Amino acid sequence: MAKPFVIAGIAAPLPVNNLDTDQIMPKQFLLGIDKSGLARGLLYDLRFDAGGRARDQFVLNRPEYRGAKILLGGSNFGCGSSREHAVWGLQQAGFEAVIAPSYGEIFYFNSANNRLLLVTLPPEQIEALVAELENGSDKRLSIDVENEVVLTPSGRRFPFSLPARQKQMLVEGLDMIGMTVRQKEAIDAFEARHWAAQPWCRIDLPAQQQRA
Repeated sequence: MAKPFVIAGIAAPLPVNNLDTDQIMPKQFLLGIDKSGLARGLLYDLRFDAGGRARDQFVLNRPEYRGAKILLGGSNFGCGSSREHAVWGLQQAGFEAVIAPSYGEIFYFNSANNRLLLVTLPPEQIEALVAELENGSDKRLSIDVENEVVLTPSGRRFPFSLPARQKQMLVEGLDMIGMTVRQKEAIDAFEARHWAAQPWCRIDLPAQQQRA
């Protein structure tokens, strides 16, 4: 049986349609050779004005939404370029999940590979979640991954579906390499059958080249 896996915390509403990866992580923050330091660039042009001053009314700058773990987005969230930095920046800023009606395809799979949970709900349900958060004093949501349901402070339940592979990665704390290692016996068996059936395809390199 899968272990309970729940993401719970403040949820920040940003129901902007077609929010692309260039807006999520602007190009000027892609200068490093590693994944570090991207939280500062997250949604930078929305969070700050041209002079670098925080926009007080932007959701992530509002005190009631600081420390948010969940982001409520609009349709086609994460469209645009394929930059994986958008996913890394969200995670470095403390986000563990995004709830939106739909996602850019590459962003969706980048998120799955990095264990950033993406929940898909219909637009009208997103609107209901945003309204409850904005109008209520409790800004928290809970996402029960095992049972595939979003829970609101008032007790409303919004079921969703999650691909089995992605769910397993989240619940068991696995990345793509970990998922592959799980299949080592099957991979080894396939390799043995392959070489037994087609030995002429195998190139046995000299020992010195193998060591290189």
